[in-house]
Amino acid sequence: MKAIQMFKLAAATALVAASFQVYAQDASAPAAAEAPASGPTAAAQHNVNQSKAALRQARAANRALGRKVRAALARDKNVSVSNITVRAKDGAVTLQGTVPEQSQIQRAGDVAKGVEGVTSVRNALTIRPVGT
Repeated sequence: MKAIQMFKLAAATALVAASFQVYAQDASAPAAAEAPASGPTAAAQHNVNQSKAALRQARAANRALGRKVRAALARDKNVSVSNITVRAKDGAVTLQGTVPEQSQIQRAGDVAKGVEGVTSVRNALTIRPVGT
């Protein structure tokens, strides 16, 4: 009986000692056999650079369109732009926020539609009286 307990204890000790030699590897890291021999090819790197440049240009165009719409809203004296947020993506403009009067909701949408480069307007403005 004592021999069986000693054998179990020795086996458990061996397993614990062996586990100290194991290192964790995250799932995203490739195994040594799967690792590519070299880095990305020049063509692949060129495609990545082009896509990054295209994304950069698209973001810049979206920011410029948003600025144009905000400027047009600010020039219109019938719209209070202090609580209006303008988001632009590929010509689609979203107006969010609050205005003090119902008439300003429609007017803000009309002004945004009149800006060059705007293809569609989603008007998510709500009424919130001044002082509340």
